[in-house]
Amino acid sequence: MRICALLLFVAALWSCNQASKQIPENQWIQLFNGKDLTDWNIKISGYPLNENYMNIFRVEDSILKVSYEKLDSFRGEFGHIYSKRKFSHYKLRIEYRFVGTQRPGGPEWAIRNSGVMLHSQSAESVGLDQDFPVSVEAQFLGGLGKGERPTANVCTPGTDIDINGQPVADHCTSSASKTYDGDQWVTVEIVVHGDSIIHHIIEGDTVISYSRPRVGPEMRPENYPVPDGTLLREGHIALQAESDNVEFRKVELLDLSGD
Repeated sequence: MRICALLLFVAALWSCNQASKQIPENQWIQLFNGKDLTDWNIKISGYPLNENYMNIFRVEDSILKVSYEKLDSFRGEFGHIYSKRKFSHYKLRIEYRFVGTQRPGGPEWAIRNSGVMLHSQSAESVGLDQDFPVSVEAQFLGGLGKGERPTANVCTPGTDIDINGQPVADHCTSSASKTYDGDQWVTVEIVVHGDSIIHHIIEGDTVISYSRPRVGPEMRPENYPVPDGTLLREGHIALQAESDNVEFRKVELLDLSGD
């Protein structure tokens, strides 16, 4: 009986995996519509909500561009563009690439550095001079032409996570992805199961997994209203601007809340 039950379980799992591969494209929600910034809020450090300083976030040729080219130098204008909706259980698919060169004055660690914030606080709740929202970041890094520099890493501004059941002490943890040099397009998929487990996937391979995203003390704004240790079950999705130029041609989401 145990063998039969196991076979039934394996068959059901196979069937579920096959079904996931056959999801019609029209079931994906296009968070970026390819035309404008409808359904997004902008918050740049030092500027009020939806003041798009120097047009850092814009759409050109069906691409969502993060560009600092109109600034003579970077003076801390960290920014994010937030989905107006909150999500909990979903699969996110993003195509991005880095282009050009970093704006003078940008920090060295931010060269070819961007990302997407998961379970983020809302744009409306971010402080005027707050650089990063409380969230879990799927970090995107571009290669520097030498050495290894994996992408789809995980960082934790104002949050904590577990890997293999153990709390992670480091702010950022590298994934097992390869390095992507140059201006090539990279596709990242992120599977989020509420406050349970999150997977980062590159070219069909899971490059890092972590669990129990929750509010933590590191980089958390003073007087943040949510107590440390509170599990993050849902939140907004936010694309990042960190002094270098990055482009997004696809930001789409498959709602898994019914699974």
